[in-house]
Amino acid sequence: MLEKCNHIVWMFLFCCLTIITVQGQNEINSPYSSYGIGIINNSSNGILDAMGGTSYAMQNPYYINFRNPASYAAFDSLSFIADVGASIYVSTLFQRNKSQQNTYAQPGHLCIGLPVTPHWRTSLGILPFSSVGYDIETSKNVEGIGKVNYVYSGSGGVYQLYWGNAFKICKGLSIGLNTSYLFGTIYTHRNTSFEGSNYTNIFIADAYQVKGIYLDAGIQYMFNIGENHRLGLGAVYSNTAYIWTKENLLINSYAGNYVSTAAYDTLYLNEGAMGRLIIPQKVGAGLSYTYKHKLTVAGDVTWQNWEKFQFMRPSDSMQNSITTSIGVQFIPDPFSNKFMKRMNFRIGGKYSTGDLSLRDKPINELGVSIGVGIPLNTFNTHSSINVMFEYGKAGTLANDLVLQRYFRFSLCFILQERWYQRVKLD
Repeated sequence: MLEKCNHIVWMFLFCCLTIITVQGQNEINSPYSSYGIGIINNSSNGILDAMGGTSYAMQNPYYINFRNPASYAAFDSLSFIADVGASIYVSTLFQRNKSQQNTYAQPGHLCIGLPVTPHWRTSLGILPFSSVGYDIETSKNVEGIGKVNYVYSGSGGVYQLYWGNAFKICKGLSIGLNTSYLFGTIYTHRNTSFEGSNYTNIFIADAYQVKGIYLDAGIQYMFNIGENHRLGLGAVYSNTAYIWTKENLLINSYAGNYVSTAAYDTLYLNEGAMGRLIIPQKVGAGLSYTYKHKLTVAGDVTWQNWEKFQFMRPSDSMQNSITTSIGVQFIPDPFSNKFMKRMNFRIGGKYSTGDLSLRDKPINELGVSIGVGIPLNTFNTHSSINVMFEYGKAGTLANDLVLQRYFRFSLCFILQERWYQRVKLD
């Protein structure tokens, strides 16, 4: 047993480093990630994402629902679970009569879950908390100066390393808490250059380092109505988090092209300026219904107080957001020995008012998803590969803003292994 635990711990640490390395090399492409700390990651595992992201009232012995830590209480008492996922995006940006297409991959999550005592379950995982990636070029003619070119770019993001614990209070009732360590660096560059004038060009580089503790709690109550019907109620709450940040700011003046600068001077250098990141409180609730373990219908609603967001300085572009989601899962016969009858079929949808308001327009988001869960008999009846396809759009073309349409393909692998059982020899 001790040797098996050591192997799992080393495997988890290796995968954590792999995810961080890949994420550091990857860049999303969304102009809206230039606000706040980037695009907030609201994804769950491949099962729940295919159901529109519904998660608050969902629990299962054989997958990890890290969006509500109370769900860990459902882990099988004799099983170890590992869950890893990643996504590929094909994104197209539209503005007026222009468009730009980008394809990029994003690591999703890596989690493990296991029982500790009959009433205590635990989970450990790492996933992106937010992602930044944009490259914007624009220019305008200024009277008395001439043509001025502006280039804005950003990269990086924030990661979430969590340790979650859930406790069974009584039959059907569980509570849980995720204690997370947020860390990462966000890079922003701003370049202003002048054509046909004697003005000095300016380059500004900012690097924001983020480190701090983030807490989110959950509660679930699951109960049966007769033999065939099961209802689930769930709620989550994340308190306002005050995260320390450090800014390294460099301002250069230069002549010529910055890539091959003919002459430049450091106008300002400030290393280690301390500030804080305020992540506002979040409240969510969900409801689920299951019939004979075959059909599951679930829905969630989430509110977050983004007007209280602050990152080194107040942001007047943020607005309070409301997100709703609904999902359905169907399994022809979960107890059958036939492969096709144990396939999982899923569909879902979500809508968010968005956490940004630009030029009097909310940057809302709409998405629909379908997915399938493929059981893996090679391991056991509860390991699976889960495939999801999602289409979504965010933003608007009104007021000269940007509309983003995306296709997302997600792959999630869940391994469930029996523990604490001695092999009997004939």
